[in-house]
Parts: sequence; structure tokens; C-alpha cells
Amino acid sequence: MSRVESGAAPKLRAEMSLVVVAFIWGASFVIVKEALDDISTLLFLALRFTLAAAALAVILGPNAKRPGRGVRDLRGGVLAGTCLFAGYVLQTFGLKYTSPSKTGFLTGLYIPLVPILGAFVYRKAPRLTEVAGIGAAGLGMALMTVQGSAWSMGRGDLLVIGCAFAYALHILVLAHFTRGGNIAFLSIAQIATAAALSLATCGWAEPVRFRPSGRVWVALAVTSLLATALAFSLQTWAQQYSSATRTALIFALEPVFAWLTSFALSGELLTARATLGAVLILAGIVAVEWKPAAVGMHPSG
Repeated sequence: MSRVESGAAPKLRAEMSLVVVAFIWGASFVIVKEALDDISTLLFLALRFTLAAAALAVILGPNAKRPGRGVRDLRGGVLAGTCLFAGYVLQTFGLKYTSPSKTGFLTGLYIPLVPILGAFVYRKAPRLTEVAGIGAAGLGMALMTVQGSAWSMGRGDLLVIGCAFAYALHILVLAHFTRGGNIAFLSIAQIATAAALSLATCGWAEPVRFRPSGRVWVALAVTSLLATALAFSLQTWAQQYSSATRTALIFALEPVFAWLTSFALSGELLTARATLGAVLILAGIVAVEWKPAAVGMHPSG
């Protein structure tokens, strides 16, 4: 990937920006969970994506006027937006039935899932470190989600795991279509697709519920403008200076920020078993993403 500037300072600024993105995403779990008491899930997503699409159109619109391979870019944007919509729906519904910290950790499973799903797409077996990372993350997931002595998962946990799969597919779709594509056009198209799907389903897939409150407006402002529009813009800029592997490692901080925010706002504590599970999930994520740059990279890396 080309670098517009050289030296350590731009790279440091870029990676600090990625830390900010991880913080925004992690902190939003608690805000969204509280807002869902006053607004139905799909209506919340419809408003979030519509506001974010409008913001991205203003920010990135001038660079999206000539999309290059228009049909291919549009197809990529629609596919990516569909995966994004599925991920957010599963995650937001899951938040209604599980805790913000568990949602953050389980959502983070999308990072080790990328090379696993990529192995099927590119017909290349995962490395030993990837297998070890998946095993550690899977054990950690079990420790966090098994309730009491019964080996079962809650409904919210399963929904969030489905969200992790959707996010992994979203990353693979973007990895394919961003090669030679117009990044600004793809960014707007995927968010606009997610907005259209949310608007199309919010009126019939569940009862519409909306009680205007301060926490709803705060959640919409934070998630649409910060967690979607700003976060995507920061990530796009920062990855000029940081590798995909380093970016993924920094984004592994997201579930940590989710728990820290939950602890700060609601005093939520993790049990000893859940803490061990969280550590194993993070270890698995790091093991999967820590790949030597000199060795032939996995196509999904």
C-alpha cells in the first residue's frame, strides 16, 4: 500500500487514530443497549445508517463522482452493505439479551474468522498459528457464554456470534472489491445499502416503537456520526500508513474498550471464568493476526 508521507510521525498519528476508532466502536455498545429501551431495533438502525450515509455523501461525495468501474463498484457496495446490515441487525438484537461486554468480546471473533472463511474462498488452508488462535478464541467464547454449569448459550450470545460471521464476510467482500475500485463510492454505497435495507424492514419485521428521549438522540448521534461516518473516514485515511495486520491488532482493543466502558458506566464486572475467556479470545485474535510480513501472506490478510 502506498504511503503519502514517510517517517514515524504519520504512522504514529494513523495508529492513534485507529485506537480512537476502536474506542468509539467499543464504547457504543453500552450507549446502544440503553437506547434500545426507547426505540425498536430496525428503526434505530434505519435512522443510524441514513444519517451516516448522508454524512458520508457530504464528506466523500466529491471523490465518488467518477466511480471508475461503476457496475463492479456498485455490486461490491451492495454486497458489502448487505453483510453490514446483517451484522448490525444481529449485533443490535443480541445486545437486547446479553451484556455489552460479552457483545464486544464475541463480536471480536470476526477477526480470527476472516482467515478461516478466506481459506474456503481462496482454497488455502489456514496456518498452524491460525488454527491455534481459533482454538483459543473458541475456548474463550465457551468460558464467557456458558451459563452456570449447563453447556448452553443464551439467545443473545448466538445472535452476536452470527454477527461476527456477517462482519467477517463483510471484510472479505471489501477485500475483493476495493482492489481497483473507488473507495469513496464503495464507502457510500455500502452504508446507503444498509440504510435502504433497514428502512425497508423496520415497518414490518418488528413492531415500530419510538419514545423520544435524550439517550436515543445521543445514541443516534454517536453511532451515525462517530461510529459509522467518522470511523470509516478515519480508518480509510489511517490505513495509508498502517498495515492490515497492524490495523486488525489495534481493532482487537475494541472489546476491551467495550468492557471498560460498561464497567465505568454501569459497574459491570466479569467473573473469573469470563475474564479468562476474554483473555483467551484476545490471545486467539492476536495469534491469528500476528503474521510475518516477509512470508507469503494469506489472500485474506
